[in-house]
Amino acid sequence: MGSRDPPTLASQIVLIGDSGVGKSNLLSRFTRNEFNLESKSTIGVEFATRSIQVDGKTIKAQIWDTAGQERYRAITSAYYRGAVGALLVYDIAKHLTYENVERWLKELRDHADSNIVIMLVGNKSDLRHLRAVPTDEARAFAEKNGLSFIETSALDSTNVEAAFQTILTEIYRIVSQKQMSDRRENDMSPSNNVVPIHVPPTTENKPKVQCCQNI
Repeated sequence: MGSRDPPTLASQIVLIGDSGVGKSNLLSRFTRNEFNLESKSTIGVEFATRSIQVDGKTIKAQIWDTAGQERYRAITSAYYRGAVGALLVYDIAKHLTYENVERWLKELRDHADSNIVIMLVGNKSDLRHLRAVPTDEARAFAEKNGLSFIETSALDSTNVEAAFQTILTEIYRIVSQKQMSDRRENDMSPSNNVVPIHVPPTTENKPKVQCCQNI
Protein backbone atom coordinates (compact mmCIF):
# COMPACT_ATOMS: atom_id res chain seq x y z
CA MET A 1 0.00 0.00 0.00
CA GLY A 2 1.27 3.48 -0.92
CA SER A 3 1.38 6.35 1.54
CA ARG A 4 -1.70 8.48 1.73
CA ASP A 5 -1.53 11.85 0.00
CA PRO A 6 -1.86 14.91 2.28
CA PRO A 7 -5.26 16.60 2.19
CA THR A 8 -5.76 19.24 -0.48
CA LEU A 9 -6.97 22.68 0.64
CA ALA A 10 -9.12 24.62 -1.83
CA SER A 11 -8.78 28.39 -2.11
CA GLN A 12 -10.98 30.62 -4.24
CA ILE A 13 -9.27 33.75 -5.58
CA VAL A 14 -10.78 36.49 -7.73
CA LEU A 15 -8.98 38.73 -10.23
CA ILE A 16 -10.57 42.17 -10.36
CA GLY A 17 -9.78 45.51 -11.95
CA ASP A 18 -10.54 47.56 -15.05
CA SER A 19 -10.97 45.96 -18.45
CA GLY A 20 -7.70 45.58 -20.37
CA VAL A 21 -5.28 45.53 -17.42
CA GLY A 22 -4.22 41.94 -18.19
CA LYS A 23 -6.22 39.85 -15.70
CA SER A 24 -6.90 37.04 -18.20
CA ASN A 25 -3.24 36.84 -19.20
CA LEU A 26 -2.14 36.73 -15.54
CA LEU A 27 -4.51 33.79 -15.10
CA SER A 28 -3.35 31.95 -18.23
CA ARG A 29 0.33 32.64 -17.43
CA PHE A 30 -0.02 31.21 -13.91
CA THR A 31 -2.24 28.21 -14.73
CA ARG A 32 -1.02 27.23 -18.23
CA ASN A 33 2.15 29.32 -18.75
CA GLU A 34 0.51 30.93 -21.79
CA PHE A 35 0.20 34.52 -22.99
CA ASN A 36 -2.10 35.75 -25.74
CA LEU A 37 -1.42 39.16 -27.31
CA GLU A 38 -4.84 39.01 -29.00
CA SER A 39 -6.63 38.37 -25.69
CA LYS A 40 -10.22 39.64 -25.84
CA SER A 41 -12.21 41.19 -22.98
CA THR A 42 -13.65 38.62 -20.60
CA ILE A 43 -17.42 38.19 -20.83
CA GLY A 44 -18.85 37.59 -17.36
CA VAL A 45 -16.56 35.23 -15.46
CA GLU A 46 -14.00 32.57 -16.39
CA PHE A 47 -11.93 30.38 -14.11
CA ALA A 48 -8.97 28.02 -14.05
CA THR A 49 -7.26 25.97 -11.35
CA ARG A 50 -3.73 25.12 -10.32
CA SER A 51 -2.31 23.37 -7.27
CA ILE A 52 0.79 24.56 -5.40
CA GLN A 53 2.70 23.36 -2.34
CA VAL A 54 2.87 25.43 0.85
CA ASP A 55 4.59 24.03 3.95
CA GLY A 56 4.23 20.51 2.55
CA LYS A 57 0.47 20.91 2.02
CA THR A 58 -1.23 20.97 -1.39
CA ILE A 59 -3.37 24.04 -2.04
CA LYS A 60 -5.69 23.91 -5.02
CA ALA A 61 -6.26 27.48 -6.20
CA GLN A 62 -9.53 28.11 -8.03
CA ILE A 63 -8.95 31.46 -9.74
CA TRP A 64 -11.88 33.45 -11.09
CA ASP A 65 -11.17 36.00 -13.81
CA THR A 66 -13.92 38.65 -13.71
CA ALA A 67 -14.96 41.06 -16.45
CA GLY A 68 -13.87 44.66 -15.93
CA GLN A 69 -16.72 46.29 -17.85
CA GLU A 70 -19.49 48.04 -15.94
CA ARG A 71 -22.26 46.01 -17.57
CA TYR A 72 -21.01 42.79 -15.99
CA ARG A 73 -20.61 44.25 -12.50
CA ALA A 74 -23.74 42.58 -11.05
CA ILE A 75 -22.57 39.17 -12.28
CA THR A 76 -18.98 39.48 -11.13
CA SER A 77 -19.70 40.87 -7.65
CA ALA A 78 -21.55 37.64 -6.82
CA TYR A 79 -18.21 35.81 -7.08
CA TYR A 80 -16.60 37.96 -4.40
CA ARG A 81 -18.59 36.33 -1.59
CA GLY A 82 -16.89 32.93 -1.59
CA ALA A 83 -13.41 34.29 -2.25
CA VAL A 84 -10.64 34.05 0.35
CA GLY A 85 -8.22 36.11 -1.74
CA ALA A 86 -8.26 38.79 -4.43
CA LEU A 87 -5.72 40.21 -6.85
CA LEU A 88 -6.68 43.83 -7.55
CA VAL A 89 -4.98 44.57 -10.88
CA TYR A 90 -4.15 47.85 -12.64
CA ASP A 91 -2.00 48.71 -15.67
CA ILE A 92 1.19 50.62 -14.74
CA ALA A 93 1.02 52.43 -18.12
CA LYS A 94 -2.58 53.66 -17.68
CA HIS A 95 -3.07 55.94 -14.69
CA LEU A 96 -6.88 55.78 -14.90
CA THR A 97 -6.82 52.05 -14.16
CA TYR A 98 -4.85 52.85 -10.99
CA GLU A 99 -7.24 55.66 -10.02
CA ASN A 100 -10.13 53.18 -10.27
CA VAL A 101 -8.45 50.81 -7.80
CA GLU A 102 -10.11 52.69 -4.94
CA ARG A 103 -13.57 52.01 -6.40
CA TRP A 104 -12.76 48.34 -6.94
CA LEU A 105 -11.45 48.07 -3.38
CA LYS A 106 -14.67 49.56 -1.99
CA GLU A 107 -16.75 47.13 -4.05
CA LEU A 108 -14.67 44.22 -2.84
CA ARG A 109 -15.04 45.24 0.80
CA ASP A 110 -18.80 45.76 0.33
CA HIS A 111 -19.38 42.27 -1.11
CA ALA A 112 -16.54 40.00 0.05
CA ASP A 113 -15.78 38.41 3.40
CA SER A 114 -14.16 40.88 5.80
CA ASN A 115 -11.11 38.57 6.22
CA ILE A 116 -10.35 38.34 2.49
CA VAL A 117 -6.62 38.66 1.64
CA ILE A 118 -6.10 41.39 -0.98
CA MET A 119 -3.00 42.01 -3.10
CA LEU A 120 -2.56 45.12 -5.26
CA VAL A 121 -0.94 44.14 -8.57
CA GLY A 122 0.63 46.61 -10.99
CA ASN A 123 0.66 44.61 -14.22
CA LYS A 124 2.57 45.22 -17.50
CA SER A 125 5.82 46.11 -15.75
CA ASP A 126 7.55 45.37 -19.08
CA LEU A 127 6.18 48.74 -20.34
CA ARG A 128 8.82 50.68 -18.37
CA HIS A 129 9.09 53.39 -21.02
CA LEU A 130 5.32 54.05 -20.77
CA ARG A 131 5.06 53.95 -16.97
CA ALA A 132 2.34 56.29 -15.66
CA VAL A 133 2.04 54.97 -12.07
CA PRO A 134 5.16 55.32 -9.86
CA THR A 135 5.94 52.15 -7.90
CA ASP A 136 6.36 54.08 -4.62
CA GLU A 137 2.95 55.72 -4.99
CA ALA A 138 1.19 52.38 -5.48
CA ARG A 139 3.15 50.77 -2.63
CA ALA A 140 2.18 53.62 -0.27
CA PHE A 141 -1.49 53.21 -1.27
CA ALA A 142 -1.28 49.47 -0.58
CA GLU A 143 0.32 49.99 2.85
CA LYS A 144 -2.28 52.60 3.80
CA ASN A 145 -5.10 50.18 2.93
CA GLY A 146 -3.57 47.05 4.43
CA LEU A 147 -2.85 45.35 1.09
CA SER A 148 0.22 43.49 -0.07
CA PHE A 149 1.76 44.82 -3.28
CA ILE A 150 3.68 43.53 -6.29
CA GLU A 151 4.39 44.52 -9.89
CA THR A 152 4.09 41.83 -12.55
CA SER A 153 4.34 41.23 -16.27
CA ALA A 154 2.15 38.51 -17.74
CA LEU A 155 4.03 39.08 -21.01
CA ASP A 156 7.51 38.14 -19.77
CA SER A 157 6.37 36.20 -16.65
CA THR A 158 7.97 38.62 -14.16
CA ASN A 159 6.60 38.02 -10.61
CA VAL A 160 3.44 36.20 -11.82
CA GLU A 161 4.40 33.03 -9.95
CA ALA A 162 5.49 35.10 -6.94
CA ALA A 163 2.19 37.01 -6.80
CA PHE A 164 0.02 33.89 -6.62
CA GLN A 165 2.47 32.02 -4.39
CA THR A 166 2.54 34.94 -1.92
CA ILE A 167 -1.23 35.36 -1.66
CA LEU A 168 -1.87 31.61 -1.41
CA THR A 169 0.79 31.25 1.30
CA GLU A 170 -0.76 34.13 3.26
CA ILE A 171 -4.24 32.57 2.93
CA TYR A 172 -2.90 29.19 4.08
CA ARG A 173 -1.20 30.71 7.15
CA ILE A 174 -4.37 32.61 8.14
CA VAL A 175 -6.54 29.50 7.72
CA SER A 176 -4.05 27.38 9.71
CA GLN A 177 -3.94 29.91 12.57
CA LYS A 178 -7.74 30.03 12.66
CA GLN A 179 -7.97 26.24 12.80
CA MET A 180 -5.43 26.12 15.65
CA SER A 181 -7.33 28.84 17.50
CA ASP A 182 -10.65 27.01 17.05
CA ARG A 183 -9.05 23.79 18.28
CA ARG A 184 -7.75 25.52 21.42
CA GLU A 185 -11.19 26.95 22.12
CA ASN A 186 -12.78 23.52 21.71
CA ASP A 187 -10.20 21.97 24.06
CA MET A 188 -11.04 24.53 26.73
CA SER A 189 -14.81 24.25 26.36
CA PRO A 190 -16.73 21.71 28.51
CA SER A 191 -16.84 18.31 26.84
CA ASN A 192 -20.14 16.59 26.11
CA ASN A 193 -18.82 13.59 28.07
CA VAL A 194 -18.53 15.46 31.40
CA VAL A 195 -20.83 13.98 34.06
CA PRO A 196 -22.17 16.63 36.46
CA ILE A 197 -21.43 15.97 40.15
CA HIS A 198 -24.14 16.99 42.61
CA VAL A 199 -22.93 17.80 46.11
CA PRO A 200 -25.77 17.37 48.63
CA PRO A 201 -26.45 20.49 50.72
CA THR A 202 -24.95 20.46 54.22
CA THR A 203 -28.33 21.42 55.73
CA GLU A 204 -29.30 17.71 55.70
CA ASN A 205 -27.23 17.22 58.89
CA LYS A 206 -29.08 19.87 60.89
CA PRO A 207 -32.01 17.72 62.11
CA LYS A 208 -29.54 15.29 63.78
CA VAL A 209 -27.98 18.14 65.79
CA GLN A 210 -31.42 19.33 66.93
CA CYS A 211 -32.30 15.76 67.95
CA CYS A 212 -29.28 15.51 70.24
CA GLN A 213 -30.05 18.85 71.87
CA ASN A 214 -33.54 17.66 72.81
CA ILE A 215 -32.27 14.63 74.81
